Amino acid sequence: MHFNVREEIIALTPQWKGERLPDGRPYVPDKYLEALRGMTLEEVWKPIFLLGYENQFEGRLKTLHNDGRKLIGRAVTCSFCPTRPDLHEVMYNIGLAEGRKGNYNQWVIDSLVEGDVVVADMYDKIYKGTFIGGNLTTAIKTKTKTGGAVIWGGIRDVEQMEKVEGVQVYYRGIDPTPIRDFVMTGFNSVTRIGNAVCLPGDVVFGAGGGVLFIPSHLVADVVEGAAKSHVKDIFGFEMLSQNRFTTAQIDRNVWTVEMLDMLMDFIKNDPRGEEYRDLDWSKEYELARNSPGDTQSAL
Repeated sequence: MHFNVREEIIALTPQWKGERLPDGRPYVPDKYLEALRGMTLEEVWKPIFLLGYENQFEGRLKTLHNDGRKLIGRAVTCSFCPTRPDLHEVMYNIGLAEGRKGNYNQWVIDSLVEGDVVVADMYDKIYKGTFIGGNLTTAIKTKTKTGGAVIWGGIRDVEQMEKVEGVQVYYRGIDPTPIRDFVMTGFNSVTRIGNAVCLPGDVVFGAGGGVLFIPSHLVADVVEGAAKSHVKDIFGFEMLSQNRFTTAQIDRNVWTVEMLDMLMDFIKNDPRGEEYRDLDWSKEYELARNSPGDTQSAL
């Protein structure tokens, strides 16, 4: 038994074919993280859901800041269970042998690099389950620059945390007690946050009142799919305002060739379509040509 093992992380994420971080986590390029900052939860969620990833979102969380800021970064995962003396002795000694210092939660914070987000399953422990407070939030900011945390458990020192510039934290509850009586069972392994599953290196997308965990190997397709949904919405709103299409037409799963042609003309000639001019719509045209006349509403 070891914590944060490169070979195990690689084995957990075999569909990722790109660059990896030193610990083995998929290194989703920064350009995709930046692109996600301009997208909505629903735009990002839809491509994942359609591919069968139905357990990636959790909305039963509170946020440190309610000012609309997003939390986006590469997941560093950790899991815990209630304390048991013999188990604690085993797990803690493993960490000591690996050169780790402090408490379990400090091991995780010490490992962070720029662009990371802590994802911690504290089994919904709030009393004595306060995974971070003012000090560790400051450390997260220093190490990740733009990151934060998703805690299925508690936090403390909220007034101090709120003053740490540029972070966002999702959590279950607040308690003044320090963290006590818990044991780490996994570090950069499979982690559950409520109804959602997160693997190390997933991209955390916190927005709109909840958190979505995007599988690393799907991020590029998700960003492109979300961009397509975004420009289709811009175009669709315009067509509805001009009374040129009905809501039933706009909400079709598969747009007709005629509708796609009009969309392409909009992207080409309207300033609002400029940033979407490099998108490839060949799959949408193929679906339109092969569709028997799909009238089912889109998600």
